[in-house]
Amino acid sequence: MRYIKSILLLLLFSSCAIVRPGEVGVKQTFGKLKRGVIGPGLTAINPLITQLVKIPTRTVNQEIRLNLPSKEGLNVRAEISILYHCQQEKTIDIINEVGVNFEQVLILSTFRSASADVCAKFFAKDMHSGQRAFIEKEIKEQMGKLLENRGFVIEAVLLKSITLPTGLYAAIESKLRAEQEAQQMVFVLQREEKEAERKRIEAKGIRDAQKIIKEGITDDNIEWRSLEVLKELASSPNAKLIITDGKTPVLINSDK
Repeated sequence: MRYIKSILLLLLFSSCAIVRPGEVGVKQTFGKLKRGVIGPGLTAINPLITQLVKIPTRTVNQEIRLNLPSKEGLNVRAEISILYHCQQEKTIDIINEVGVNFEQVLILSTFRSASADVCAKFFAKDMHSGQRAFIEKEIKEQMGKLLENRGFVIEAVLLKSITLPTGLYAAIESKLRAEQEAQQMVFVLQREEKEAERKRIEAKGIRDAQKIIKEGITDDNIEWRSLEVLKELASSPNAKLIITDGKTPVLINSDK
């Protein structure tokens, strides 16, 4: 009796299957898929003739390491993440056309082809610079075209790390130092040019001022200023001796 109960419990548990959050299931009986996609939760199956095939619909992060070709023919070691998910409405088509091993069969092979095509258009240093985002976008779009209507959505392609060939790092750093030194020299030249322009403006101002003063020193102006000085001396209470021709006074002596 106990043996029969154990068998019944075993059959009961084996006749139940769980679909977890972020995935869907399809019942397969005698190798044939039944229409209708089963969402997360508990579902009953006949363990003797039916199998529950499950496909993830959540975002999957697949990391891959490979060598990418560059425009100059170098191999660049890269670690890349592919973020994608399966469309629930395409679950049966994915299982029928690709199978549950779709990641190896389709996703990764498509990525290798797209990444090789895109990276071959760029120099190795571009993969390590500001061109990285553009390369990621190009690979994502290329994969989207290859996987169109197959039930997969490529959310993002992320170049996580790039290892350039030996010696290329030193060449890039040398080039960056040369560019920085060139920029510094441009800055120094611009500063010197501004300083020279300032001096030219200052010299022009002094020259103009001297020209104005020189133009203002005429005989009439000198005579007029002399008369003003003579008037001031005449009104002073101090005793003094002044010799003048009526135009320019000369002070000989003064008592304080």
